[in-house]
Amino acid sequence: MAGDRIEGIQHQEESIDIKVIFLKLARYWYLFALTIFVAISVAFLFNKYTSPVYEVNASVLVETEKSIDASAMIGIGGALSSGYEISNEIGKLTSFSLIYRTIKNLDFEVSYFIDEGLVKTELYQRAPFEIIFDTTVPQAVGLSYKLTFINNNEFLLEAEADLIKKYDFSKTEFGSEIFEQIAWSRNYRFGDIVQNPYNTFQIVLNERFNSNEDINNIYTFIFTDYFSLAQRFRGVEIEPIERESSLLNIKFKTNNVLKGVNFLNRYVDTYLNQSLDKKNQIAESTIIFIENQLEIIADTLESAESDLQNFQSSREVMDVGMQSGIVFQGIEDLQNQKAELIVKSNYYTNLRHYIQSNSENLDALVAPSAMGIEDPVLNKLVAELINLYNTKAEQLLYSTEKSPTVIAINNHIRNTQLAIIENMNNIIKNSDQALRVINDRINVYVDKARFLPVTQREMLNYQRSYNLADEIYTFLLNKRTEAQITKASNAPDNEIIDYAMVEINQQVYPKKSLNYLIALVLGLAFPVLYVLGKEYFNDTIVERKDIENITNLPIIGQILHSNKKTELVVVESPKSSISESFRSLRTNIQYMSKGKSKNTIMVTADMVGVGKTFIAINIACIYAQYGKKTILLGFDLRKPKIYQEFGLSNKAGLTSYLINKASLEEIIQPSVKVDNLDIILSGPVPPNPAELIASDKTTELFSRLRELYDYIIIDTPPVGLVTDAFLLYDHSDVNIFLIRQNFSHKKVLATIMKDIETRNMKMNVVVNDIKMSGGYGYGYGYGYGYGYGYGYGYGYGYGYYTDDKPEKKKSFTKRLFNKL
Repeated sequence: MAGDRIEGIQHQEESIDIKVIFLKLARYWYLFALTIFVAISVAFLFNKYTSPVYEVNASVLVETEKSIDASAMIGIGGALSSGYEISNEIGKLTSFSLIYRTIKNLDFEVSYFIDEGLVKTELYQRAPFEIIFDTTVPQAVGLSYKLTFINNNEFLLEAEADLIKKYDFSKTEFGSEIFEQIAWSRNYRFGDIVQNPYNTFQIVLNERFNSNEDINNIYTFIFTDYFSLAQRFRGVEIEPIERESSLLNIKFKTNNVLKGVNFLNRYVDTYLNQSLDKKNQIAESTIIFIENQLEIIADTLESAESDLQNFQSSREVMDVGMQSGIVFQGIEDLQNQKAELIVKSNYYTNLRHYIQSNSENLDALVAPSAMGIEDPVLNKLVAELINLYNTKAEQLLYSTEKSPTVIAINNHIRNTQLAIIENMNNIIKNSDQALRVINDRINVYVDKARFLPVTQREMLNYQRSYNLADEIYTFLLNKRTEAQITKASNAPDNEIIDYAMVEINQQVYPKKSLNYLIALVLGLAFPVLYVLGKEYFNDTIVERKDIENITNLPIIGQILHSNKKTELVVVESPKSSISESFRSLRTNIQYMSKGKSKNTIMVTADMVGVGKTFIAINIACIYAQYGKKTILLGFDLRKPKIYQEFGLSNKAGLTSYLINKASLEEIIQPSVKVDNLDIILSGPVPPNPAELIASDKTTELFSRLRELYDYIIIDTPPVGLVTDAFLLYDHSDVNIFLIRQNFSHKKVLATIMKDIETRNMKMNVVVNDIKMSGGYGYGYGYGYGYGYGYGYGYGYGYGYYTDDKPEKKKSFTKRLFNKL
């Protein structure tokens, strides 16, 4: 049961803390209203004047298994047609070289914009005019031209920029000249050649020109080099549709939907054609090599055929006999093998020469499989060499030969070349050995032919030469046909599933709803941070727990903030809430004095400005109104103020009495404004206030006053500055230490309280100037059962006091600006 009770108390305190925070924030409602309004306005302007960014999509299916096509079936390019891993394909798709190649195939060299004040909007394929220029003439890139219509036929052209270079679009290279500062303008007619030191072009109106609308607009256009364009379009995002899928979703963000769609579609086309071009390049190189060999062997075949015909005509021999036919057939079989070996040997020699010359021209390179050479090592090395050449070519688009990446690729190329040469030397050696073996076997048949008649023997020699040339020629014709079929049947390894479409796009920036939500959150967060930060760094007393953290002295009263122009609030506004707070304090003092009918009450504070004189005056007035004979003593001898509030003379007072220059009767003055209240003012400011207070005359004064009055109220100087209050401590029954909300400093208060507790002085705390909107106490009551709580602003109800009537409702704007 006890545990449940403790848990309930903790939960209650926790909920009260939430209310405390809420009330602290509620006090600054106007700040929340202002920051939310500003934040929403900023979000609105940001959404309105920020160029929107759209996302367009395309999808590509990547074949992850080896392609089965005609080239693989006839043995050409089989090593180059295998599929790649998904990550490798994504790497290819995101490569700079692919984007660069795509940009070169698009008409993005000139960009057109319309100036709409705060933003510039690109007019891709929507501009009312076109720029016509010669790509072979270097043009200044990055130089923005401003075009202003004069009329339907004339325009003003202006250009201004710094550090501009020229770019040759045909050679794709920059010029060496740099224009440090450009400021140029001139009038032209549409169709004129614009020629200046920077650019040469022609501006013509197109069918989109509308004189009623376009003539009042201001347009700009700019030339951009391919490299900068490729850098700008590198924001392609690629990811699989699903984790294990080979279907890739390609996203591109752009400010212009049509331009983004055209780029993305050309981009995926270029990607697919890239692998197809490599296949066709190998097939084309093979056809060229075979045709060169055919030209050579055609002459030999023609000569052998002519010799055979001439021999047959002159000797009138049409065929050979049975025995010679057997010899001829054996020689013919060997000749077929020899013909194939000769063709391959020529290829080996050609390939070795290509490698030794260190050429990087892929047009001269023929794949081994295209010549019927099925050596797996050689095929793999040649395929690797081709890939390295392609990688280097792509890298050189945006690097130099001295780049670390290019140097690494060159080293890899050289190692591959050495491996191919070593492999070729072994293959050529084996090929030469095979040719020698076949020649030896042919010579065996030739030796047998010696036993044949002379005519048949000569006929056999002519026939053998013709057959060899014919076999080589036929072999090459077959290979050329196969290469041509391969080229015609080549297809991309991958497949485009969906092209990007203008109708299918999504605005991804700015996200209007999200921006408004962020604005709302920030509009709420900034005041919260301000309020909590202000309180965290506030070194003054704000609420009850600040006092409780410093001292254990009882808090017996809380005086509300006064908006009155007078200090005599309990006299002039007896039915006000602040007057009631003084009555509550009077009740608590009675409790602290244990019901004594006569009391001496001392009021002091830690510093000037806390309101101790105000409190002392009104405590005196509240007792006087209660019908008690009361006297107010102005013991703040250094800075007297009481005489000002009552309109009395300060020429004679306590100092006069203490130095024996006036009697007690002479210094007591009636307050005039309050019945039952007399006042003894401070009198002239003495040079030694502390000594006067510590004299026996002060003790005598209090002895006589106790006989004459029920309540003696003492207004003293601040104890944080002088010791006068400590000297008067022995003459008082109830001691009040005054703390002012949002004024008294915690560190100063802590020091004084430590001193008071060290002296074992009985002191009671009263909190002054509590604003109902300030949240002091937040509903905690005071006075040990006799006090009143003023938390949450609903202690007594509207109409109970004369100063708590609800104000007339004002407009939100007026209330906000009144707060500010």
